[in-house]
Amino acid sequence: MKHYTSVGEAGSDGQELVAIDLASRKVINRLDFGHAVRPHCVVLNPHDGILYVTTELDHTVTIVDPQSLKIVGVIPTGQSESHMLALSHDGRFGYVSNVGPGTVSVLDLKARRLIAIIPISEKTERISVSADDRMVFAADQMSPRLAIIDTATNSVKRWVALPATGYGSAATPDGRWLLVALPQASQVALVDLKTLQVTRTIEVPPRPIAILVAPGNEAAYVSCGHSGKIAAIKLSDWTVERVIDAGRHVDGLAWATFH
Repeated sequence: MKHYTSVGEAGSDGQELVAIDLASRKVINRLDFGHAVRPHCVVLNPHDGILYVTTELDHTVTIVDPQSLKIVGVIPTGQSESHMLALSHDGRFGYVSNVGPGTVSVLDLKARRLIAIIPISEKTERISVSADDRMVFAADQMSPRLAIIDTATNSVKRWVALPATGYGSAATPDGRWLLVALPQASQVALVDLKTLQVTRTIEVPPRPIAILVAPGNEAAYVSCGHSGKIAAIKLSDWTVERVIDAGRHVDGLAWATFH
């Protein structure tokens, strides 16, 4: 059997979504899509309490009830390799990066329909949204530049030059900064969202991939795939305050709150 290697390449195409109880660390439920869909990014919309899952091989985002773990709808992306998903903070829109086509699909989550496809580059993989929902960010995977999408027009309004090719990104909750992972440089670039320019770079362990800004605007966590580390960046002075061992090929990050 061929194993999954990268988006768009031949590999083991999954068809299950697994629910894990964090307290007991046990699988408590499974959703079988019924056929290979290569599910990837799962995002909970806090405004409607529904899960949205990118299903690459179906060219869709699948809508799932998290309580029953049943499919309740689908939204077409109009593109192949629909890989990552970011939601607007008001819960109304979804932005999907389509890797091989190098595009971003804009979805109306309430109407459950595709409303725009935005050309970005030859290849784009990760995506994020500004705190005020006015901008969406997608890095060109072939050149050191970052696309700034204007959500009012659903078009690229500007490019930001980066010191190296970018990957994952995350905006700070105060709306002032965007952190961009630079895998080849082992750095994180800091973009001033007022001037839309890089103001500094921060050294992190090899191959930073994903970035998560913690609630409270105090720290950003950067997964560094080749080193198996997560770098914690202090947002008050942009220093790496600690490095956490996280295991081989660490990638996606999420914030969990226990009640």
